Amino acid sequence: MLQQMLQKLARIREEALLHFSSAQTIEDLEKVRVRYLGRKGALTSLLREIAALPMEDRPEVGRQANQLKAELEGCLKRRGEELKRQQLEQMERKERVDITLPGWPQSLGSLHPLTVVFDEIIGIFSHLGFEIAEGPEVELDYYNFEALNLHRDHPARDMQDTFYITDDVLLRTHTSPVQVRVMENRRPPLRIIAPGRVYRRDDDISHTPMFHQVEGFLVDERVSFADLKGILELFVRQMFAPDTKVRFRPSFFPFTEPSAEVDIACNICQGSGCRSCSQKGWLEILGSGMIHPALLERVGYDPEIWSGYAFGMGVERIAMLKYGIDDIRLFFENDLRFLHQLQSL
Repeated sequence: MLQQMLQKLARIREEALLHFSSAQTIEDLEKVRVRYLGRKGALTSLLREIAALPMEDRPEVGRQANQLKAELEGCLKRRGEELKRQQLEQMERKERVDITLPGWPQSLGSLHPLTVVFDEIIGIFSHLGFEIAEGPEVELDYYNFEALNLHRDHPARDMQDTFYITDDVLLRTHTSPVQVRVMENRRPPLRIIAPGRVYRRDDDISHTPMFHQVEGFLVDERVSFADLKGILELFVRQMFAPDTKVRFRPSFFPFTEPSAEVDIACNICQGSGCRSCSQKGWLEILGSGMIHPALLERVGYDPEIWSGYAFGMGVERIAMLKYGIDDIRLFFENDLRFLHQLQSL
């Protein structure tokens, strides 16, 4: 009986050591542990059989069984550490970064073309001594229309299809309200540009419900239309090309008198006439004029002492002419192909 139990122990030892050494993963090793050292494992079952042995055989079998258990547990621990080390080495080899390899190319972003043109316009006038002023985009009807000689029944209001919030509150249709707000709170001389977003209910290839404008105005003593022409001609030639031809056409704006629209020679056909300029050879870029005396009086300026000029331009319009774009909606669709093309210009 004793010899049979010792032979069983020897057989369990041989098989267990073989299986422990051949386990290739932590999961395999756990299965071997359960097979030999688990609650229903081979060695655990043999230990339960000791109680059936004669009294004189129990000590020897128990001693050797406990030695085997300790040996197998030690083997289990060593093999487990070895497998964990191997697993870690494999992971390190797989995830190792070769610092001698070239880095991944990074796709660099760039400024949106409207931002580029916006900054260029502001930069030109800033160098000419104009300050930057801002005003609210949610505006009162008074500042957007009435203070600019556009009374409730004025027909020119129909030219601007407005987003009304209430009868007296709206989304501004131009940046001209900033002109009134500044003049109400400051005394001449003034030299101001007011860039910002404006809103109109319009949407086609040349209009969007939201777009950008830059309003500019100057108030001082003895300001003439010649001063206005000089500043705008300088702006056009810095914005487009030194040899750009400019012309002023008489026009009407309720808040300026006299008023003029400014055209440049078509930069596609150089003034000879093409589809882009409707065979006219000229492209409109902005509106301008001398500030109306009634507006000066409304803000407390004496028109006998002070005079001034004002102008306003659409940033998208300038960008379309500068880059030769025929659909304003391209600026807002964020098509990367379009943006990359303009980035290279």
